[in-house]
Amino acid sequence: MTQKTYVILSDRAVITVAGPDRVAFLQGLVSNDVRRLGAERALWAAFLTPQGKYLHDFFMTERDDVIHLDCEAARLMDLGRSLARYKLRSEVALGIAEGWTVAAVLGDDAAAALGLDDRPGAAGRFGEGTAFMDPRLAAMGARVAAPVEGLAGRLQAAGFAAGTSADYDARRFALGLADGSRDMTVEKSILLENGFDELGGVDWEKGCFLGQELTARTKYRGLIKKRLLPVDFDGPAPAPGTPITLDGKDAGQMCSGGDGQGLALLRLEQVDRAATSGTALMAGETAVRPRKPDWADF
Repeated sequence: MTQKTYVILSDRAVITVAGPDRVAFLQGLVSNDVRRLGAERALWAAFLTPQGKYLHDFFMTERDDVIHLDCEAARLMDLGRSLARYKLRSEVALGIAEGWTVAAVLGDDAAAALGLDDRPGAAGRFGEGTAFMDPRLAAMGARVAAPVEGLAGRLQAAGFAAGTSADYDARRFALGLADGSRDMTVEKSILLENGFDELGGVDWEKGCFLGQELTARTKYRGLIKKRLLPVDFDGPAPAPGTPITLDGKDAGQMCSGGDGQGLALLRLEQVDRAATSGTALMAGETAVRPRKPDWADF
């Protein structure tokens, strides 16, 4: 990708976490080390069930002593209620950044145009909001969390042209990056099936967090048998949830997709068998061709 493009992600919203205990409060709940968060560094993290299953993931930034969580708009209230359940006596104030939105900023020169380093998670001010490189992969470009009013104009003034959600999805499909509950099943998915280890979404040195025990056990016992992988196919994407089979046997299921590419949660054993035998994995009547992302380590 060379053209500088911005995409307003209307399916994203921003939760605020303020107060003197904001870091300690989140530190005991989420998968990443919140102490590393700062005005110049963004993080990606997950909030799990006590049993270590996926509930939410979000991007975290901090500005003027307030932590912002770039999260799914449709599930914002559920995330807020889940966090509030653990507030107890912590001096934190949970809120919603009313009138804010999130934009994805794509293109080879995105970092420079936003005044950022090109390393994952590099962050800085952008108007009243924050611009940051995607903490998972710099190749995914940047994000801006900011008031929606005037945001498009500021991005255009910085040299970006308006894009579409299909542009954003095409980039993350190519890189093999999940998009929240579109690709991860709430209360069922586990982090290491979805790249949280390699993509920096889990800190193994931070100590305990909610769901940490199962997450650590799956890593150190090598229990990962499925992975979310990019897949290519001809034509329109099979519907999310479409079973994927190999010679009629279960091999996984389709997740989000677009024309010609998407993501699928696949059994690694069946992926290996398909590669060895030359037999196609099938999502209904569509043959799907999985790819191992360059960043993946399995």
